[in-house]
Amino acid sequence: MARLTGTRPVASRRWGCAAAAFLLLLLTVQAAQKADLSGDATAATINHSLTLLQRLQELLQNGNGSDSVLRVRTAASDEAKVFHTHQLLLSLQSEVFESLLRNQSVITLHEPPETAALFEKFIRYLYCGGVSILLHQAIPMHQLASKYRVWGLQRGVADYMKTHLASESSQGHVVAWYHYAVRIGDSALQESCLQFLAWNLSAVLGSAEWGSVSVELLLLLLERSDLVLHSELELYTAVEGWLNRRQPEGPVAERVLRAIRYPMIAPSQLFRLQAQSAVLVRHYSAVQDLLFQAFQFHAASPLHFAKYFDVNCSMFLPRNYLAPSWGSQWVINNPARDDRSTSFQTQLGPSSHDAGKRVTWNVLFSPRWLPVSLRPVYSDSVSGAVQPVRIEDGRPRLVITPAMSSPDFAGVSFQKTVLVGVRQQGRVLVKHAYSFHQSSDEAADFLAHADLQKRTSEYLIDNSLHLHIIIKPVYHSLIKVKK
Repeated sequence: MARLTGTRPVASRRWGCAAAAFLLLLLTVQAAQKADLSGDATAATINHSLTLLQRLQELLQNGNGSDSVLRVRTAASDEAKVFHTHQLLLSLQSEVFESLLRNQSVITLHEPPETAALFEKFIRYLYCGGVSILLHQAIPMHQLASKYRVWGLQRGVADYMKTHLASESSQGHVVAWYHYAVRIGDSALQESCLQFLAWNLSAVLGSAEWGSVSVELLLLLLERSDLVLHSELELYTAVEGWLNRRQPEGPVAERVLRAIRYPMIAPSQLFRLQAQSAVLVRHYSAVQDLLFQAFQFHAASPLHFAKYFDVNCSMFLPRNYLAPSWGSQWVINNPARDDRSTSFQTQLGPSSHDAGKRVTWNVLFSPRWLPVSLRPVYSDSVSGAVQPVRIEDGRPRLVITPAMSSPDFAGVSFQKTVLVGVRQQGRVLVKHAYSFHQSSDEAADFLAHADLQKRTSEYLIDNSLHLHIIIKPVYHSLIKVKK
């Protein structure tokens, strides 16, 4: 191989031109083949693209015909990794390399250790168009793709992150991916991470990554009513641990504590927190009014309480609690087979005044419900024959109705949420959530894109549909709040 200098060796230039001519010839031949095949029914395609990819990998591995050299250095090391490359292939993939290699054949690149460790994989992608990465390599690979403007790889890594949120890792990765998405302004990845965290918060609360949650992310999560967790007390316990670990400034701690929905915690548990929680004792003055309001909420009749306080706010809106008093799990075996039904009971409302009152709910599941427009109709033509209806014309339907009505329902509406558990990377997590309109008994989009006929459907676990139905009672102000 020619010795490295500041200009391109003659032999290297000759190899680079040959490689360029070879690629151009290949593209021309492929275009001609497509034109030839368009009008001949006996034509066939001879495809040796895998052999070509292998040859390109050998070019990189052996440095044959190299006309450019990349030296990758890190601040932590005096040594540089050297890559003998080909300007044409790098320039085809990256406009940054096209600019850097325009007037020089040897360039030095400075990279942090985490991206330098992946540089060989990155260069291999430029030659072969494919790369395999692990969870902890996603961010540095995305950084390389962004820095050198390799847009296909950048999109590919972002898609990998969106589809691997549920993958299991020892230290967790979704929180780090969310913070990275905020830094680079990727709103789609940011929303995907935020939704995953909200729907699987209980799994995150007990993991190592909970301590790495930023103040901004924590406040965003605490604002949401679609958080899925066992209870509000579970959320308070996790927030208390976060505050003890992070020790934020007083105003930040107070904002966090005021985002807890204390009326959703039973009075006996609130008393225990006041006596045993060091965090609550330390910041008691900042949340004293909320605690006092929560005790009033539990002591008074909801109708009476609603005369004096605005209950149409997030503080009195339940989240998606998995505790038995808020709903029930329902596993439907072979869901594509036939209609099923079940029933369960929930507490009338979150107020202790309603603690002894129960509502019975009836649930009907139909795997092949047909809209009116697709139902069989009789025809006058051939002896009243009906139009044929295909099974696949139907769609899954879930109807949730109360088994009775009661005067106690006055001032209360019931919001319903159905969670669908899926198995990803060996774990059962929530990937789909369906919310019912407040005045409806069913969700219009329930399993709209699910194919329950396929045993491999992502909506099924061992050919069973895992649902968790949550009833969220919401009180309403019947009389204008007094100022």
